[in-house]
Amino acid sequence: MNETPVPLARSVLTAYSLPAFVVSLPTIPVFIHLPTLYGVTLGLGLAATGYVLLVARIFDTVTDPLIGWLSDRFGWRGCRRKPWIAIGAVIAGIGLLHILSPPATVDTNYLLVWSLVLYAGWTMLAVPYLAWGAELSKGYDERTRITSWRETFALLGIVGAGGVSAVTAGLGWTATESTAAIAWLAIGLGGVTVPWLLWVVPDRWEEEGRRRPEVRQPTFAALKALISNRPFIRLLSAWFLNGLANGIPAALFFLYLEFGLGAEADQRPLFVLLYFLAAIAAIPLWLKLSHVFGKHRIWCWAMILACVAFVSVPVIPAGSLAAFAVVCVITGMSLGADLALPPAIQADVVDYGALRSGRAQAGLQFALWGMSTKLALAAAVGLALPGVEALGFDPVSPTQAGINGLVVIYALIPVVIKVFAIAVIWRFPLTPEKHAIIRRRLDQRMDGYGEPIEVAP
Repeated sequence: MNETPVPLARSVLTAYSLPAFVVSLPTIPVFIHLPTLYGVTLGLGLAATGYVLLVARIFDTVTDPLIGWLSDRFGWRGCRRKPWIAIGAVIAGIGLLHILSPPATVDTNYLLVWSLVLYAGWTMLAVPYLAWGAELSKGYDERTRITSWRETFALLGIVGAGGVSAVTAGLGWTATESTAAIAWLAIGLGGVTVPWLLWVVPDRWEEEGRRRPEVRQPTFAALKALISNRPFIRLLSAWFLNGLANGIPAALFFLYLEFGLGAEADQRPLFVLLYFLAAIAAIPLWLKLSHVFGKHRIWCWAMILACVAFVSVPVIPAGSLAAFAVVCVITGMSLGADLALPPAIQADVVDYGALRSGRAQAGLQFALWGMSTKLALAAAVGLALPGVEALGFDPVSPTQAGINGLVVIYALIPVVIKVFAIAVIWRFPLTPEKHAIIRRRLDQRMDGYGEPIEVAP
């Protein structure tokens, strides 16, 4: 019998979403401040610090699929996601404290070991956490509601970290003391929100296993089934392309503000704040629109909106701060859709894969999702920085031609990449109607999954 999915209680949704705030708090310190903290303040040198962080991030990337696969197959006492999140939170907390609150004297081994510990724990927490969100509801629109709440709290965490940095700077704290404060705040809040998550939010593995036993597949067969899942490959491709398009302007953002726009040093953080606040404010709008027009189509329109904003950047004259603030608002709104809608689409793709192959692979799919994000950001930096140099931009002695090259790569190259992402996802096959059919067939299977449903790629 096909039952209408019951919306999650607000208390359950809050308990699930709050840890996203905690996980996001240390994001900027870890990914932006760490090179300066260890390379300059602690005296390791930028080159040595860079090599160590490169090794750590490669480790972080390759462990995603492993943790996803393990959390799909192994649980404890009827729970699939909770044990991994609990262990990962403890490991990540220990690593975070050592990384962001180091002793006065450190060496490269210290940085390497605790970076690996932090990334291992972070992955053990993040991958099952994202997969768990896909499993909390069977409803097409309810999944968008879940991801919208989660990503709103994640954005609030990033803004909150900026607020902590601003307050501590006003109190005269050093950068090292500020990052340590963020670490302690994240650990303290994590000590409350993670146990609340584990206590309140249901992990449905035991219930689903009794009602609809999964077919145990060898690892190679599971990977083959995933690769043959064309909606998954299509969605992952669009996600990577859009991540690359977003990563290029992120890598060049402060260079553009300084040399292209002419913003002063004290004005530049305001554009970052405006960007993230616009993303937070727009998420409810994208949620409502996706209920009417479908998730993938609204994501496409959000990307189109970002393209329109970026195309206007080359004609914004230096000093026109208000005009660029409008661009930040529009692209920030688009970011809200980027964060809220694709993971909800991914949850539907998990259902499609389960019906075809006989095994839900949410952990592995979201692990590859995270891996794709990291590769896109790495590729964005690898393309953007050498690219502006190749076009003649030199921050030491900038010329107008070099600044023009900076603007082209900052604003126009992402538009081209986003157009490809839109083309890939525009006719995505998992519409609300087709997903309803998939869910109905899954719910009717009491002993395995039976015959697959065909969905055009």
